[in-house]
Amino acid sequence: MGKIVILAETGSDITKDVAKEYGIKLVPMHVSFGDETKDDGTFPAEEIYGYYERTGELPRTSGSSPEDFSKAIRELREEDPDCEILYLAYSAVTTCSYQSAQIAIDTDEIENIACVDTKQVSAGQYMAVIETAKALEAHPEWTLKEAKEEAIKICESIKMCFIPDTLKFLRAGGRVSNGAAIAGELLKLHPQIEILDGFLQATKKHRGKMKKIAAKIVPEYIKEQKLKSEEVCLIWSPGMDGETKEAAENAARELGIKKVTWVRTGGVITCHGGPGAFGVVGICG
Repeated sequence: MGKIVILAETGSDITKDVAKEYGIKLVPMHVSFGDETKDDGTFPAEEIYGYYERTGELPRTSGSSPEDFSKAIRELREEDPDCEILYLAYSAVTTCSYQSAQIAIDTDEIENIACVDTKQVSAGQYMAVIETAKALEAHPEWTLKEAKEEAIKICESIKMCFIPDTLKFLRAGGRVSNGAAIAGELLKLHPQIEILDGFLQATKKHRGKMKKIAAKIVPEYIKEQKLKSEEVCLIWSPGMDGETKEAAENAARELGIKKVTWVRTGGVITCHGGPGAFGVVGICG
């Protein structure tokens, strides 16, 4: 039995340093700026805002290709021919990545690999991957089957919501109508988007400035979802001001959260959420 290595997409917003710490292999998702396509994680997310302001068009996102997976798995097996792979996928209903992995596995006849649809995106997938990595460190004796079973349990326990500061990007991406976006901007309305069974669904609306909303949604969501107090991840996209971050973290600390981990959105989720987006992720107990 070889070492179990976790494979995940860059859309999980796991940084290179964190991936190195836990021995995680990242497969690139992609962002296209007109005719130019870049690997997610290879450019600052702020480039997305600049492109939108210059062109009025939103960069397009795409999942990992079969070739991306073939390359990543080949590199893993070159480093350790006996390694077993646990692929914890970006929500399969939102992107082609999971299907691409299956194509690569079948085409290359890859063995000793297990696949789990985390039914999460961004920081939700981040938490699924990191918690599974911690469990593997605590149980090096696990088989791939046991690791997969634990990963599924972890994924099912994760809850995530996020709130965009502006509806411009959701409008540009066709996710809200022009009229709804204009009305939302005028009334300072912010939809709360939750990840439910892999789908991104608007469940509530909040009104006001993000600093006030962030401080309110942290304790509200933690209590509603009965999130564990050991750790909560807070999502932020470039453009969020320091006061909003401070208000959100203080709200978490006041509720007794022992560890607050900030997860910065990468290219994929930033294209959808836009600047200043905020979110909460945790494990329900």
